[in-house]
Amino acid sequence: MKKVLLLGLNIFIIVFLTGCFTLTPIISLAQVDEIEIVILETFPVQVQVIAKGNLPDPCTEISKIIQEREGNDFSITIKTYRPPGFCIQVLTPFEEIIDLEVSGLPAGIYTVDVNGITDTFEL
Repeated sequence: MKKVLLLGLNIFIIVFLTGCFTLTPIISLAQVDEIEIVILETFPVQVQVIAKGNLPDPCTEISKIIQEREGNDFSITIKTYRPPGFCIQVLTPFEEIIDLEVSGLPAGIYTVDVNGITDTFEL
Protein backbone atom coordinates (compact mmCIF):
# COMPACT_ATOMS: atom_id res chain seq x y z
CA MET A 1 0.00 0.00 0.00
CA LYS A 2 2.84 2.39 0.84
CA LYS A 3 4.44 1.72 -2.56
CA VAL A 4 1.21 2.62 -4.37
CA LEU A 5 0.85 5.87 -2.42
CA LEU A 6 4.50 6.72 -3.00
CA LEU A 7 4.16 6.00 -6.73
CA GLY A 8 1.04 8.17 -6.92
CA LEU A 9 2.77 11.01 -5.10
CA ASN A 10 5.78 10.77 -7.40
CA ILE A 11 3.56 10.90 -10.50
CA PHE A 12 1.72 13.94 -9.11
CA ILE A 13 5.01 15.72 -8.41
CA ILE A 14 6.35 14.98 -11.90
CA VAL A 15 3.14 16.20 -13.56
CA PHE A 16 3.05 19.33 -11.40
CA LEU A 17 6.71 20.21 -12.04
CA THR A 18 6.53 19.67 -15.82
CA GLY A 19 3.77 22.25 -16.22
CA CYS A 20 1.01 19.81 -17.17
CA PHE A 21 -1.01 21.00 -14.18
CA THR A 22 -1.76 24.52 -12.96
CA LEU A 23 -3.65 25.68 -9.90
CA THR A 24 -4.51 29.11 -11.28
CA PRO A 25 -5.35 30.47 -14.73
CA ILE A 26 -2.39 31.67 -16.80
CA ILE A 27 -2.65 34.86 -18.86
CA SER A 28 0.28 35.36 -21.21
CA LEU A 29 1.38 36.59 -24.64
CA ALA A 30 0.94 34.30 -27.63
CA GLN A 31 4.10 32.99 -29.26
CA VAL A 32 3.95 34.59 -32.73
CA ASP A 33 6.36 33.08 -35.25
CA GLU A 34 5.46 35.05 -38.38
CA ILE A 35 3.14 37.72 -39.71
CA GLU A 36 1.90 38.46 -43.20
CA ILE A 37 0.38 41.79 -44.22
CA VAL A 38 -2.31 41.65 -46.89
CA ILE A 39 -3.64 44.78 -48.64
CA LEU A 40 -7.07 43.98 -50.02
CA GLU A 41 -8.11 45.40 -53.38
CA THR A 42 -11.17 47.19 -52.04
CA PHE A 43 -12.40 50.74 -51.73
CA PRO A 44 -11.75 52.04 -49.23
CA VAL A 45 -8.52 50.15 -48.79
CA GLN A 46 -8.45 47.41 -46.15
CA VAL A 47 -5.33 45.93 -44.57
CA GLN A 48 -5.16 42.64 -42.71
CA VAL A 49 -2.39 41.10 -40.64
CA ILE A 50 -2.22 37.32 -40.54
CA ALA A 51 -0.39 36.22 -37.39
CA LYS A 52 0.79 32.60 -37.10
CA GLY A 53 2.34 30.88 -34.14
CA ASN A 54 1.97 28.20 -31.51
CA LEU A 55 0.14 27.91 -28.23
CA PRO A 56 1.89 25.86 -25.52
CA ASP A 57 -0.96 23.34 -25.23
CA PRO A 58 -4.47 22.65 -26.54
CA CYS A 59 -6.04 24.09 -23.35
CA THR A 60 -4.62 27.58 -24.02
CA GLU A 61 -6.71 29.90 -26.18
CA ILE A 62 -6.44 33.36 -27.66
CA SER A 63 -8.27 35.61 -25.22
CA LYS A 64 -7.73 39.17 -26.38
CA ILE A 65 -6.25 41.09 -29.30
CA ILE A 66 -5.31 44.70 -28.60
CA GLN A 67 -4.52 47.10 -31.46
CA GLU A 68 -2.84 50.47 -30.92
CA ARG A 69 -1.38 53.00 -33.34
CA GLU A 70 1.09 55.80 -32.73
CA GLY A 71 2.01 57.72 -35.85
CA ASN A 72 2.96 55.20 -38.53
CA ASP A 73 3.48 52.36 -36.07
CA PHE A 74 0.84 49.74 -35.30
CA SER A 75 1.29 47.64 -32.18
CA ILE A 76 -0.80 44.49 -31.83
CA THR A 77 -0.78 42.41 -28.67
CA ILE A 78 -2.23 38.90 -28.74
CA LYS A 79 -2.95 37.58 -25.25
CA THR A 80 -3.74 34.02 -24.22
CA TYR A 81 -5.67 32.38 -21.40
CA ARG A 82 -5.11 28.91 -19.93
CA PRO A 83 -7.60 27.62 -17.35
CA PRO A 84 -6.39 25.75 -14.27
CA GLY A 85 -6.10 21.97 -14.41
CA PHE A 86 -4.33 19.23 -16.32
CA CYS A 87 -3.38 19.63 -19.96
CA ILE A 88 -1.02 17.73 -22.21
CA GLN A 89 2.06 19.76 -23.19
CA VAL A 90 2.00 19.80 -26.98
CA LEU A 91 2.37 22.82 -29.24
CA THR A 92 -0.90 23.85 -30.88
CA PRO A 93 -0.68 26.02 -34.02
CA PHE A 94 -2.88 29.09 -34.38
CA GLU A 95 -3.64 31.67 -37.06
CA GLU A 96 -5.36 34.98 -36.39
CA ILE A 97 -6.54 37.43 -39.07
CA ILE A 98 -6.55 40.98 -37.71
CA ASP A 99 -8.14 43.90 -39.58
CA LEU A 100 -5.97 46.99 -39.19
CA GLU A 101 -7.75 50.27 -38.55
CA VAL A 102 -6.44 52.18 -41.59
CA SER A 103 -9.53 54.20 -42.52
CA GLY A 104 -8.57 57.81 -43.21
CA LEU A 105 -4.81 57.29 -42.87
CA PRO A 106 -2.56 59.24 -45.26
CA ALA A 107 -0.30 57.54 -47.79
CA GLY A 108 2.98 56.38 -46.32
CA ILE A 109 4.99 53.47 -44.97
CA TYR A 110 3.63 51.84 -41.83
CA THR A 111 5.21 49.38 -39.42
CA VAL A 112 3.28 46.57 -37.73
CA ASP A 113 4.53 44.83 -34.57
CA VAL A 114 2.70 41.71 -33.36
CA ASN A 115 4.14 40.41 -30.08
CA GLY A 116 7.65 41.35 -31.22
CA ILE A 117 7.44 40.24 -34.87
CA THR A 118 7.53 43.24 -37.25
CA ASP A 119 6.86 43.97 -40.90
CA THR A 120 6.00 47.05 -43.00
CA PHE A 121 3.46 47.99 -45.65
CA GLU A 122 2.81 51.00 -47.86
CA LEU A 123 -0.54 52.72 -48.29
